[in-house]
Amino acid sequence: MNSSIKHNINPLVRHLNKFPADFTKRDILQYIADKEIRLINFRYVAADGRLKTLNFPVTSLEYADSILSYGERVDGSSLFPYIEAGSSDLYVIPKFSTAFEDPFSEIPAIGLLCAYFTKDGVPLESSPEYTLHKAALSFTKTTGFTFEAMGELEFYISDQADTLFPTPNQRGYHESEPFTKFEHFRTEAMNLIARAGGHIKYGHSEVGNFTQDNRIYEQNEIEFLVSPVESAANQLVIAKWIIRTLAYKYGLDVTFAPKITVGKAGSGLHFHTRMVKEGSSVMIENGKLSANAKKAIAGYMKCASSLTAFGNTNPTSYFRLVPHQEAPTSICWGDRNRSVLVRVPLGWTGGHDMLSIANPLEKERGQITVDKQTVEMRSPDGSADIYMMLAGLVVAARTGFELNDALEIAERCYVDVNIHDKKHEERLNALEQLPASCWESAEQLEKNRNIYEKDGVFSPALIDGVISKLRSYKDKEIREETVKNPSMMKELVEQHYHCG
Repeated sequence: MNSSIKHNINPLVRHLNKFPADFTKRDILQYIADKEIRLINFRYVAADGRLKTLNFPVTSLEYADSILSYGERVDGSSLFPYIEAGSSDLYVIPKFSTAFEDPFSEIPAIGLLCAYFTKDGVPLESSPEYTLHKAALSFTKTTGFTFEAMGELEFYISDQADTLFPTPNQRGYHESEPFTKFEHFRTEAMNLIARAGGHIKYGHSEVGNFTQDNRIYEQNEIEFLVSPVESAANQLVIAKWIIRTLAYKYGLDVTFAPKITVGKAGSGLHFHTRMVKEGSSVMIENGKLSANAKKAIAGYMKCASSLTAFGNTNPTSYFRLVPHQEAPTSICWGDRNRSVLVRVPLGWTGGHDMLSIANPLEKERGQITVDKQTVEMRSPDGSADIYMMLAGLVVAARTGFELNDALEIAERCYVDVNIHDKKHEERLNALEQLPASCWESAEQLEKNRNIYEKDGVFSPALIDGVISKLRSYKDKEIREETVKNPSMMKELVEQHYHCG
């Protein structure tokens, strides 16, 4: 057993002596037999972005084999509003690479994410998870690269107010216990997510914290490691389910909602992306951002407004995307700049051996350049449909490679100043702006739908469904309406508190 498997926190990896990508039906059955698993849980994401569940008791290995071999039927019209009731029967088929031990079940159980199939036994074209699969294939076919991603999952935890060791309002960034109240919850959630196959980079308390109506609200973040894009999506949907279920276990409230009150930090779901070829990143060239990376950024600039249809999916999203916050409003990109839509964060390309400088006993290693460079899309929030948002990003990146003037677009949209500073107002006014409502987002998706439907990635029915949902909110003048009627925002927050 190699060390990376021996020390892996995922119990299936250790027991089966292989990584999830190599799991087979035989492996899952072996684990069920060896660990006396008594329950199999199929889990699959519906139109509301949340995991649904189908429970199967393991009454025999033969029955378990049948379940894993043939899946089960579900009512698609109850899961997706754009599927007609008359032709709604779908199959859910388990994906063995997603198998994990259920951390909450009193009965020994495993869970598996599922793919949707039609009555004809082919993948459901409009399924979000299959849309992401098609996007990844299309990107590789066009560019020769593999698309990878990771998410920064932000959320608020709420409980009865605690007056001991208070933290100043909106000053919770990287705070430690006892000034932060939920570090123990966050670290337990991280442990459970990792055991379920999540590749976690780190966790910390975020800037947002406040007390309201005798309740404390504390913002936390769990950030993942970069993974192949489909795996990145799977990890995030399982993570959100684990965080919510753990909160319920402890009697806490958790929300991924983009904005829960005026004047306080909202919760984003930033996505870092990178491209690799044969296992090596193509983001850096001669110590600087590569032309390939800039082409992908140009695609993000081109598709930015329509991407909000997948990443900012209810009216409260647009209370977060307002000027003079760290959430973006202008379509631009820059280095290490948190006022831009697409940020190029530090990438360990400085060249100095920081380790030996900080630790004099360590041998100097000379010039150090490690290509960990990613490109961060900062507009999405916790309302995002994770599969569709990542599929949209993959399509946008592919589009950048299809533009003849991609590098010119990238140069034109680059900023190296704080665009919200009044002395740079002229620069701000020259930039295109993100939509200010679901209504505007729907208009942008309708305008650019051919980009997403190209190569058969997004089905027309799926695009129609997204547009219809966004327009149903009738929020074209949402910001003006909430100014006139402040109670309206509270009502909207309550309505969408458990979005995604």
